[in-house]
Amino acid sequence: MSAGHTAVTTPTPDEPVIVCETPQDECGVRDVLDRLGDKWSVYVVVELASGIRRFKELQRAIPGNISQRMLTLTVRRLERDGLVKRTVYATVPPQVEYELTELGHSLTYLIKSLADWSIAHRPAIAASRTAWDASHPKPTGGE
Repeated sequence: MSAGHTAVTTPTPDEPVIVCETPQDECGVRDVLDRLGDKWSVYVVVELASGIRRFKELQRAIPGNISQRMLTLTVRRLERDGLVKRTVYATVPPQVEYELTELGHSLTYLIKSLADWSIAHRPAIAASRTAWDASHPKPTGGE
């Protein structure tokens, strides 16, 4: 838990899921969610969970055609956060490998749980979206 974080609770109507010492500190949760909620970070973590990857291997393995620049930015951010380790070998041309740190590996269990939850609840979410869309027609014309 981050500094200032006091508990994760089972929510009730009067009690939030996360309890912080002050409402302003957000328990550091937003910072972490911003990193993991971006388009590419989870893909990088999932791919590196399988083992060490060179840059081009990692780029080819990630679905969605990530650009070299975006992958560079993503792995730098994950390295800064302590989730990825970058190793440069003095070869010509230089060889660079990426791997998850112990902290990064600890995140893979959470990602797996989220993926499992998503798969298990996909039909219910799809049904809910269909029902909501049917009861909330899109405006037409000048609205």
